[in-house]
Amino acid sequence: MRKGVTDMNLSVNHPCFDEKAHRSVGRVHLPVAPKCNVLCGYCDRRFSCVNENRPGLYRKLLEPGETVEYLSAKIEAEPRIRVVGIAGPGEPLTNDETFTTLELIRRAFPHLELCVATNGLLLPNSIDLLAELGVHYITVTVNTISPETASKIYLWALKGNVKLTGVEAGLFVVSRQIEGIRRAVEKGMRVKVNTVLIPKLNAGEITEIARAVRGAGAHIMNIIGMLPLGAFKTMRPPGEGELRRIRKAAASIMPQFLLCRRCRADAWGIPAEEEMGYRGRYLPAEGGNSWVSTG
Repeated sequence: MRKGVTDMNLSVNHPCFDEKAHRSVGRVHLPVAPKCNVLCGYCDRRFSCVNENRPGLYRKLLEPGETVEYLSAKIEAEPRIRVVGIAGPGEPLTNDETFTTLELIRRAFPHLELCVATNGLLLPNSIDLLAELGVHYITVTVNTISPETASKIYLWALKGNVKLTGVEAGLFVVSRQIEGIRRAVEKGMRVKVNTVLIPKLNAGEITEIARAVRGAGAHIMNIIGMLPLGAFKTMRPPGEGELRRIRKAAASIMPQFLLCRRCRADAWGIPAEEEMGYRGRYLPAEGGNSWVSTG
């Protein structure tokens, strides 16, 4: 396994952690992890449209044995690819296929950086293996640090084979996420926290979340607006001004990443170039609620 690299090198090399890299470094998401261990109220993975861009969607689920050939083709098409991530379509750490894939990719492409996006429930248990496999980047979705609020955001969560609900589920989710972030940072990984802004539930808690994850060692935060899907399909998503105001407040506590693409589970290429239309005009980066420049 390679030695740890500096924070500066890690930041520059990942397009979802660094704005400069967002415009020049490519990434590939490998959709190998279908199972999930939590049900978020805003989640809907029942269908996949190739023209829709949001987490959980994919064109075709890959088997681990298919990923080396698949990745080779993507690199041939886009030589600037430097990062390989697993971000679904379910929860990567509850799928054995994730670890098999990471091992295969590390052997075949030792020069590429590895990344995993997770809800954090299994991160404390998985961190040693992830470090052994050479994973340097972890993204953890943390939507609240309040068990009561978590009980409203997460309809259920699995603790082993037991399905937890209510505040019991909320307490489990929150405690595991913070512990997972701490352990990842202790292993020398660079950690980004994604937070889904749900106006009705957690809008007043975002700065508290920022303080908690900063205290756990997270390096950067990415606040994205909820898309009204699943059980939350009738909820109001945040407006552009609301999102901007909350990001500004959180930025006084820890660095913010503002160019999130809401990547699909099979996204690939240079993120900033995907934002440009055929005339080079601005396109919405976050469900139409927020706009970013790619210039």
